[in-house]
Amino acid sequence: MTSNDPLLQPYQLKHLTLKNRVMSTSHEPAYSEDGMPKQRYRLYHAEKAKGGMALTMTAGSAIVSRDSPAAFGNLHVYDDRIVPWLAELADACHEHDCKVMIQITHLGRRTGWNKADWLPVLSASPVREPAHRAFPKTIEDWDIERIVADYASAAQRCEAAGLDGIEFESYGHLMDGFWSPATNHRDDEFGGSLDNRLRFTNMVLDAVRAAVGDKFVVGIRMVADEDFEKGLSKAEGIEIARRLAGSGKVDFLNIIRGSIESDAALTKVIPVTGMRSSPHLDFAGEVRAATKFPTFHAARISDVATARHAIATGKLDMVGMTRAHIADPHIIKKVMEGREHEIRPCVGATYCLDRIYEGGEALCVHNAATGREAEIPHIIVKTEGPKQKIVVVGAGAGGLEIARVAAERGHKVMVLEASSQAGGQVRLATQNPRRKELIGIIDWRLAELDRLGVEIRYDTWAEKDDVLALSPDVVVVATGGLPQNPPLTSGDNLVTSSWDIMAGSVKPAENVLLYDDNGGHQGMGAAELIANAGSKLELVSPERFFAPEMGGMNHVPYIRAFQEKGVTITINTRLRSVRREGNQLIAELDSDFADGWRGERRVDQVVVEHGTLPLDDLYLALKPLSKNGGAVDYERLVSGGDIFPKRNPEGGFVLFRIGDAVASRNIHAAIYDGIRFGLRI
Repeated sequence: MTSNDPLLQPYQLKHLTLKNRVMSTSHEPAYSEDGMPKQRYRLYHAEKAKGGMALTMTAGSAIVSRDSPAAFGNLHVYDDRIVPWLAELADACHEHDCKVMIQITHLGRRTGWNKADWLPVLSASPVREPAHRAFPKTIEDWDIERIVADYASAAQRCEAAGLDGIEFESYGHLMDGFWSPATNHRDDEFGGSLDNRLRFTNMVLDAVRAAVGDKFVVGIRMVADEDFEKGLSKAEGIEIARRLAGSGKVDFLNIIRGSIESDAALTKVIPVTGMRSSPHLDFAGEVRAATKFPTFHAARISDVATARHAIATGKLDMVGMTRAHIADPHIIKKVMEGREHEIRPCVGATYCLDRIYEGGEALCVHNAATGREAEIPHIIVKTEGPKQKIVVVGAGAGGLEIARVAAERGHKVMVLEASSQAGGQVRLATQNPRRKELIGIIDWRLAELDRLGVEIRYDTWAEKDDVLALSPDVVVVATGGLPQNPPLTSGDNLVTSSWDIMAGSVKPAENVLLYDDNGGHQGMGAAELIANAGSKLELVSPERFFAPEMGGMNHVPYIRAFQEKGVTITINTRLRSVRREGNQLIAELDSDFADGWRGERRVDQVVVEHGTLPLDDLYLALKPLSKNGGAVDYERLVSGGDIFPKRNPEGGFVLFRIGDAVASRNIHAAIYDGIRFGLRI
C-alpha cells in the first residue's frame, strides 16, 4: 500500500534507492573488538535494519592512519583485516534492504598521543584541543602525502567490503582543522585563503576518487559554521559547502553546526535533556537551499513529528534520528504499522554518549537491549513454558520494566505501588525542571502496561500477608531504596537528604553546604535546585574528580548553573560531622590526604547525598517462604539455564529483587535487571 507519509517516500542518491527518508548517522558505540566490527557491532546495526530504516552509517569515525589512535573505540579502517567484518555487517543490513555506509577520518588533534602506538598527534597547526588535551605537532609535507594515501586505501577497503558508500568526517578532526581560522595558522600553500585551506580536502577527494571511481558514493559530514568568534564563519562554511557540491567529487553533504573541542561546545552540537530539540535543523535547511544538493542532518531530532517536518518542508533529503534509534531501533516499522504511539522515546539523557566519552560503551538509559542484541531481544516473544501469576512490588523504572516484559511473555502480572503515582526515583529526578523529559521512561512503560492489560494498584503498602493473599507464582521486589546519610562521627539528625530537597518537602536555606560522595545526578540535581532557589551554596565532595559517576556532556548544564549562581565547589574533602551552634550548623571537614587537617563551615543547612539503602523489609519477610530463598544463580543468569535454585521444597513461590532494592545503582541498572530477569521467568 502506497503511503503519503513524507518519511516513507524513497530517495534516489546516485544509483542507490533509499527506501525511506530516515537514517542513523555515523556514531561510535564503542562495540568494536581490536578495532574490528565483530558480532556485537553487526547485530546493533542489523537491528536498526530490521526496524525499517533506509540507511545506517557506521563508525564515528573509522580511522585511516596509525597516528590517529582510537579515542573512543574507533574502527581501524587502515587495517586489511576489517574487510570481512565490514562485509558481514553490510550483508546483515542488506538482507533488510538497508544501505550501509561508513565514516572515515584522521582524528588529527582529537585524540591522545599516549594511546596505541604512542605516535605524535598532529593537526594543521599546533593548537591544542581542550577535550583530549594533546599538544599536536604541525603536520608536515610527508605527513600529508601518507595520510592522503591512507584515505584512498581506506576507501578501497570499504568498497571491497560491499559497503554502499563512505563519508569523510570534517568537524573537529584533521580535515576541517585546515578549514578553520581557529586551528589553521599556516603561511604556506595550506593556509590563508579559502582555496589554500581546502587544498588538503581536495587532495583527499582526488585520491579517493582515483581509488574507487565515480560510481561509489562519497559524501562529507561537515561543519558549515563553527559558531564561535575565532572559528569558521557561517559565510565561509556555506561557501565551502557550495564548492564541494559543485566539485563533482562528493554525492551528499551531512551538515553540522558548532564546535566539539570542549564538553560545553559539544553539547551545543549534540544537545542533552533540557536543551533545545533540533537546534540546527533550520540551518541545515539554509545550506540545502544555498547548495541545492543532497543534504543530510542529525542533531537531537528525536521524534517522528520533527523528522517528518524536516522532510515535508524540504529542509533535508535524509533525516538522522541517531539517538532516537538507540532508544528504539524499530521506529520506522512502527510508523509503517500505524503504531507510532508505541515508539520508545529518546528522553535526551545522553547516557549513551557520556558512557563512550568516559571509556565505556553506548547504552541507552532505558533500552537495555541496545548493544546486547546477542542476549536480549528488542521484541519480546511469548513464553513456551507455563503461564504464571507474577506480583511486582514497586512501580519504579525496574518494576515497570519487569512487569512489561513478563506481560509480553504472556504471564498474568499485577503491580503494587505504595504511592499514588508510578516512577520512583525517576519521578524524583524530574522535579528538576531541566530534566523533566525523563518522565518519558515511566510514561512509555505505563502506556505499554495499559496496552497489555496489567493492573497497577496504587496507594498500596504491600506487607507479607497482602502478597500471599494474591497466591503468586513469582514475587518481584522492586521497592527501591531510601536515602542514607554518609558515615558521620556525629550529627546524623542535623542533616537533610538530597531527596527532601528534590521532592520539595524541605526548602533550601539561605546558606547551604551540600555534601555529595555519590557523584551522580542525585546530588547534582539537588545542588542545581538549591542554586536556582537563590541560596548561597558550597558543594563539597571527597572525590578527586568532580561528580565522577556523571559523564562530561551531562556535566555541562550543571556547571553552567553553578557558575551562573556563584556556587563554590570543593573537592578532595570529606564531611566529618555536623553540630548545632545557635541557629546555625557547623560542618566539620577533614581530608583523606592530609592526616589531622580540619576545616569548618558555618551554614544554615547541610544537605547530604550518599546513595540509598535497600527498602528490603518485604523481601526479608517473604524470603523464608519462597522456593529459592531469594537466591539467584548468577552464573546461569549470565550464561543460561534455570536461574532460581530450589532451596526450600516447602516454598510457595519464586522470590527475587531487582534495582535499588538490591543495592544503590542507577536507572539503566534497574531496567537491565527488569528485562533480563523478566525474560527468565
